[in-house]
Amino acid sequence: MFQLFHNVNLDWLKLRKVFILLSTTIMLAGLASALFRQAYHPGGTDAFNLGIDFKGGTVVTAEFKQRPAPETIRDALHAQGISDPIIQPVTDKPGDVLIRLPKLETNENVAGKTQVDVGRADVAKALQTFGTQVGINDPFPDQGNAFKIIGTEAVGVIAGDSFRIQAVKVTLLALIGMLLFISFRFEWTYGAAAVIAVFHDVLITLGFFSIFQFEVNLTVVAALLTLVGFSVNDTIVVFDRIRENLRMHRRSNLYDVTNDSINQTLSRTIITSGLVFLSVLALVVFGGEVLRGFSLALLIGIVFGTYSSIAIASPIMVWWQQRLEAGKSQTLPAGTRGGGGGGPRRQPAQSARNTKASAAAR
Repeated sequence: MFQLFHNVNLDWLKLRKVFILLSTTIMLAGLASALFRQAYHPGGTDAFNLGIDFKGGTVVTAEFKQRPAPETIRDALHAQGISDPIIQPVTDKPGDVLIRLPKLETNENVAGKTQVDVGRADVAKALQTFGTQVGINDPFPDQGNAFKIIGTEAVGVIAGDSFRIQAVKVTLLALIGMLLFISFRFEWTYGAAAVIAVFHDVLITLGFFSIFQFEVNLTVVAALLTLVGFSVNDTIVVFDRIRENLRMHRRSNLYDVTNDSINQTLSRTIITSGLVFLSVLALVVFGGEVLRGFSLALLIGIVFGTYSSIAIASPIMVWWQQRLEAGKSQTLPAGTRGGGGGGPRRQPAQSARNTKASAAAR
């Protein structure tokens, strides 16, 4: 097997307080950002920049005689005052494009205007910079470019709330399933540590989305679920090596075995995570606006998912196991030997005096 690092001997658990302080600081920064934007920002800005999947909006389908580039269409919509549009070309129809608009400020009591009407009118006005608009059943002119608005669709707030609830349910069910599987495969302390590490990864990723106001849509939820699986997989690899080493070195303590296991799997972790990181980085750079939220969530999550497998999950598991073993040793009857011992025992007075005398003679 290819090894990137040989004879690594780092004491990872020695730095556990530094790692936990770093993670806590980042999570608190994300929480502070979310609370500030929700409660104190002028205009009542939400904690997250939710997309139309969660807040509602309008989807306009346009057909071009010669479809412009998505960036050009986005610039035209920005010039019309439409913020954060998502441009999605239709792959099986060369001239079609889906234009997703956020919820617009409108008064439905004025001239019967609705979200769909306002969105359709604004998009049509912006697209007129590329050519004339023709009717949905009219042919394109022979000269010059032209476009048609062939469909509009509204995504209401009720649908957005449903999506939000389903996203939370799916994430929690995935975490519960991971906890049950790891508890069955290893021990419940291992499963609890892995789930805490996954919560850590998801919360830090959401914290970055709140701080930098990246848009949160259903593709971001899909990325978070992907991150859950990726992070747990990395953690299980380390835990599996810990279990193997505990069987091989029964007299070694858990602290040393955990450090050795992390060092032994370090090459595999860096190679696997590094290749995935490069692939996701390519999506961030070349994937465009449609995949931007998905790729950013994966990029942040992979970095901190790899970090948490080493710096969060393993220290929590060791800490928890040591507390449980200490609790068991305190409940053993006085004079019991083995199984971690029953704690320090007092020497008889005569034995203690003999020991001191022997030490003085030496």
